[in-house]
Amino acid sequence: MSPALIARPHVELGRHPVSLEDLMADMARQHADLPRLAAYLRTARSTGVLTRYFTRPLDSATVAGNASFQERNRAAYDDALELSLRAVPRALENAGLELADIDCVITSHTTSWTAPSLDIDLVQALGRDGLRPDISRIPLGSQGCAGGAQALALAHEHIAAHPGAHVLIVVAECLSAATYNPVDTSRESMIYKVLFGDSAAACVVSGREADGAEGGGPRFRIDDTWQYALPGSLTVYEGRLDTYGLHFDSTREATRAIGRTAPALRAWLDEAGAPSTLDFCVVHAGGPAILNSAAEALHTGSGSGPDGAKHGRTGPLRHSWDSLEQYGNLGGASVLDVLRRSFDEPEPGHRGVLLGFGPGFAISGCMLSSV
Repeated sequence: MSPALIARPHVELGRHPVSLEDLMADMARQHADLPRLAAYLRTARSTGVLTRYFTRPLDSATVAGNASFQERNRAAYDDALELSLRAVPRALENAGLELADIDCVITSHTTSWTAPSLDIDLVQALGRDGLRPDISRIPLGSQGCAGGAQALALAHEHIAAHPGAHVLIVVAECLSAATYNPVDTSRESMIYKVLFGDSAAACVVSGREADGAEGGGPRFRIDDTWQYALPGSLTVYEGRLDTYGLHFDSTREATRAIGRTAPALRAWLDEAGAPSTLDFCVVHAGGPAILNSAAEALHTGSGSGPDGAKHGRTGPLRHSWDSLEQYGNLGGASVLDVLRRSFDEPEPGHRGVLLGFGPGFAISGCMLSSV
């Protein structure tokens, strides 16, 4: 069977760093008359995100301003495409490949609706540099935070059907235009304003070794994949469109969703032959509640995070906590950033798990080996 070997991902961030204090001050200014504002801000501060990166300044019309849905949507898509075009060459360099070597491109992009979408734009823009017009394309349009993990799982399936193929994954989300919207004033939306950042991440999954890869070539192999949609969870996390733009909503069930999936997750891990103690964990940095719940479900004993707790910076989820603190929740690109941070540590033969959580509540997972 053709292996599915993951080369080191590359992550491109928005150009504008925005501190927690910047956001707190702006939110206090915009919503000075909001009841329970102080309580909402305290909750938002507890996310642990110190810095996130936006593609446009905080005071721009499509972030803190009153831009229309059309303007927000266009800005988010244009910026996502720009970040993607910057990420792809570095990902190819990490894999030791050229654009002409790519047989399939898988894209995930949720934060702005456009047709044609990211997959077509990349083929058109990169065709001048060698990307073939006849490559396979798998566009994902509503995976949200599960996009990176789902793309890796689909790359594994594509390579199984097309042995030796090289699959380019590109995940881009410009969440500032969607979540930092002044019309959103619920407790959950106040958390999301602080939580999210903008980025694009790219990596190559290959069905065969390539010569000349930066840093010694692929380091992880996908051994198995898993997908799970939690019954009765359609409103746990969901996107909503109205005349003001795209909004993300969630219910209080969101903090319990991973716990409800834990039996199914453990059953898959057992079936996939995971060791009783995982050597490493690559988990979507969705927020403190997500990471603490994931630590409990995976039996890693590494919950609570860098600000309260015991194992945040030293346990198996430490790269997820660091990604959250330094970049915020990057949506579907988050798990690729955590994977990037994990690349140089596992010894050959170590086994671990990669998990992404998205709207629904849906999980995409990969069992990984270090090679």
